[in-house]
Parts: sequence; C-alpha cells; structure tokens
Amino acid sequence: MTSIGGAEMVDWNLAVATATRLVRPGPEISREEARAVVAELRRHAKASEEHVRSFTRMIPEGHEPEDTPVLVVDRAGWIRANVAGFRELLRPLLGKMQDRRGAGPGGAVLGAVGGKVTGVELGMLLSFLASRVLGQYETFAPATRELPASANGGGRLLLVAPNIVHVERELGVDPHDFRLWVALHEETHRTQFTGVPWLRDHLQGEIQSFLEETDVDPMTVVERLREAAQSFSGGSRPEGEQGDDGDDGGRSLVEIVQTPAQREILGRLTAVMSLLEGHADFVMDGVGPDVVTSVAEIREKFQQRRARGASRLDLALRKLLGLDAKLRQYRDGEKFVRAVVDEVGMDGFNRVWTSPNTLPTKAEIAAPADWVARVHRRTDS
Repeated sequence: MTSIGGAEMVDWNLAVATATRLVRPGPEISREEARAVVAELRRHAKASEEHVRSFTRMIPEGHEPEDTPVLVVDRAGWIRANVAGFRELLRPLLGKMQDRRGAGPGGAVLGAVGGKVTGVELGMLLSFLASRVLGQYETFAPATRELPASANGGGRLLLVAPNIVHVERELGVDPHDFRLWVALHEETHRTQFTGVPWLRDHLQGEIQSFLEETDVDPMTVVERLREAAQSFSGGSRPEGEQGDDGDDGGRSLVEIVQTPAQREILGRLTAVMSLLEGHADFVMDGVGPDVVTSVAEIREKFQQRRARGASRLDLALRKLLGLDAKLRQYRDGEKFVRAVVDEVGMDGFNRVWTSPNTLPTKAEIAAPADWVARVHRRTDS
C-alpha cells in the first residue's frame, strides 16, 4: 500500500479491531455443539461439490477444476477475511488517492488522521454485515497465514457458522437441511469461478475500471456526499411514494457518488452479479428436492426473512448501503435463469459462460427472451 510517512489511506488494523469489538455476539452454543456444526458444514461443503456439478453440467466429466479451500469461520474470521480482500481489491485506487493527497500541504498529517477515521468507518460497516452473511465465495482473496486461498492468488469459500445457526433457529427449520441448503448456494459460486476460467479476470477488470473512474478530487467527493445527505433527509420522497420512473425514491449512497462512466460500468456489473446470484438460488432449489427434504419450507421462510429485514434500522441501512439492490439481484437473476432454462434447457443456458460477450446485459436480465434470441440466433446460425 502506498503510504506517506507510514500513514495509509485506511488503517486496516484499526478496521479489524473496530469491527471485532462492535460485532454482536453469536448465538449461545456449547463447545461440543460448535464442533459438531463446524464438522457438519465441512461435510456439506464437500457433498455439495458433486450435487452442484451434476446439476449445472458446467464442469466436463473427468475434468478437475482448481481446488479452493473451504473455511468455516466465526464472525471475527469473516471480518479478517474481508478486510484482506478489500485491501487487495482497493490497492490501486487508494494508491492513486494517496498520491493526490500527498502532493498537497499537510498530506502526511491528513493521511494519518484520515486513515484512522476511514478505518473506524469501515470497521463499523463490517460489524453490521458480519452478523448477517451466511456464506461467501471470496473471488479476490489473497492468501494469508490464517486464511489460505487457491494457488493462483484468489478464491476461498467461507461459511459463517454462528450466523447459520442463528438463522436456522430464527426460522425454526431443520438445521441439517438448512446447513446443506446454504452450502449448495456457496458451492455454486465456487463452481462458477472454477468452471469458467475467464470469469474472475473479467469481473476484476470491470471492478478496476469502475475504481479508476473514481473522482479523487476532495471537493467533488464532498459535493456528491452533500447530494447524498439531501436525498436521505428533506429531499427524499415519503415512504411508499414513487417517482415518475417507478422507483421507490432515493438512491443508495453508492449510486449517488458515481460518475456517468461508473454508472455504465455498474450496469454491466449489476447484470453479472444478478446472473451469479440468481444462478446460485436456482441451483440450490433445483438440487434441493433430491437432497434437502424440507427445501420448500426453507425457501418460503427465508424469502420472507429477506423481504422484511430484521428492523426498521436494518431496512434503512440496507437502503443506504445499496443492499436492497443485492436482494433484487437474487430475485431478478433467478427469474432470468429459470426462464432461459425453461426455454433452451441447461446446456442452452450454459452458453452464458462462453465469453464476456455472451453474458446478459442489464436489460436482458429483465427480458430473458432477448438474451435467448441474441445468443442462440448468433451461435446457431
């Protein structure tokens, strides 16, 4: 990380310390129960490999994809893993911002103070998310002594044991079925990235293009943040009131601080993420009836939980951070995958993984027939 006088743009150690101090404790569970949960999650992760590969047909028979580690972690472990991932992914942008700030008067002092402020803010955000994430395939995961990753410098599957136990108790579902159901979703993400060699580099390229377009001029950032504050105070529409474009009023903070070029890139990223998340939901439910007896009950209760959020504060934070958009990605992406598979079958759908040119656009996610017409007409002609 580029630094001035030893001061980084983000104090990463402070981010970890803040998040682990603020994160809520997990559910009460005995040491013996905890060991049993960890062991079962590892078994389910292993069993999910064959289930997902057989259902998706993404990996040819006899072909062994790159192996990636499965880590069953607690909330603090999830925090450490994501800080490492953020640090790696944001390295080019933060170096650019560091150079810009260091050129002005007092750059070293601002770097030291700003790095600590940003570290605390990032820690607060991660403490909020750390109690909500059930599992995660870390695509851009640097290997560390505590957190191994795949040999090429990226890729590990995380299952957050306390969160899984918390949700299965909250929903009142069969814990063994729920743990396998979660493992199926995350294994699908691992299959996506290990079975499609170009996907990781493509996604990283899009993210880096997005970051390179970031305005690092402080006054520009302040102006955009002022717009964000106005939209979430008196300037926003009342709850439930819709604008002319049919949205629910107010954009997320992430959306407001974008440049026009970033919005274009974000449209492509949104389409890819909708595909990946929707495909994982489709697979977990498609595999489910054969291996998860209570899959219908789990899906119904889990969808209700996703929709309502835990509290009004939770709903407000989800809106502010753009997490509502992620919920729409699950829903819209799953509809796209289901519609395409119904129309052209699983092998026909798998043409989506041919190249970046066969990925759906944001408009095609909402109109699956347009993707079928574009990709299948071109490849079949």
